[in-house]
Amino acid sequence: MRLTEGQIKYFQDFGFLRFDGLLSDRIDGIVEGFERIWRDYGGGHGGRSHDQKRRSALLPFIDRDEYMSTLIDDERIDGIAASILGDDYNYTASDGNYYVGDTPWHSDGYVDKKYMSVKMAFYLDPVDPETGCLRVIPGSHKVGDVFAESLHVAATNSKSNVIEDTWDIHGSQVPAFALPVKPGDLLMFNHATKHASFGGGTRRRMFTINLQRRHQDEDLQLLRDEVAGNARFWHDKAYGEVMIATANPARMVHLEQRLANDDHLPELVRKAREEMDEPSRG
Repeated sequence: MRLTEGQIKYFQDFGFLRFDGLLSDRIDGIVEGFERIWRDYGGGHGGRSHDQKRRSALLPFIDRDEYMSTLIDDERIDGIAASILGDDYNYTASDGNYYVGDTPWHSDGYVDKKYMSVKMAFYLDPVDPETGCLRVIPGSHKVGDVFAESLHVAATNSKSNVIEDTWDIHGSQVPAFALPVKPGDLLMFNHATKHASFGGGTRRRMFTINLQRRHQDEDLQLLRDEVAGNARFWHDKAYGEVMIATANPARMVHLEQRLANDDHLPELVRKAREEMDEPSRG
């Protein structure tokens, strides 16, 4: 599966795409795999039961399960990623989540990156604008653009929501494009795209696959700096053991560069464990 020129242009201009029913033929196995991973890990954040008060997050996620790891081999996932990032793109990470309540406006990385990053989001429960579906602001990913920069000031990061102070409205009233989904649908957006959700319940199931353009040799230090960010999740390898052990040659194309540049993670994780009470929630 390859994207059309129109789909590629849409993603470039607006910063997101949706694919209705793309993985409906695999959704039963995906839901089973999601629940299996969480069950084996303890059911919630930090190996404890999900308390339905705060987001539970687990990274790496699909890497922990053989069936779920095959998602990055799926010709549909691979074709979409290759269309945007090139055939030799890097798989960067996957996180599994039980979301709780609202998620304020933010970007996953609002910087003028040389190497584009994208997120694929898989929702395992039907969600609409009133029950926590993803909302995006089209065009907000264009770092340096007057419109995008103004939005970034208003929604500074994932830990704060200053919309009320800026525009005298609640975050849910910001003009945006809502993306209601059902299990089997796929959403993809640029990491710089502003997104949020409002009205969600206390156990909103969602996991992601994150991907990035492959780095040139002269930029490997930049890659190593990005890999270092995973230390806050207390995982000392670029990927989970199952993801690596079950990889065929085609999958290894998307793993090899980060695997060759993760040797600094064990020491960073050791320091993170000393400084943090629990792994990061996102």
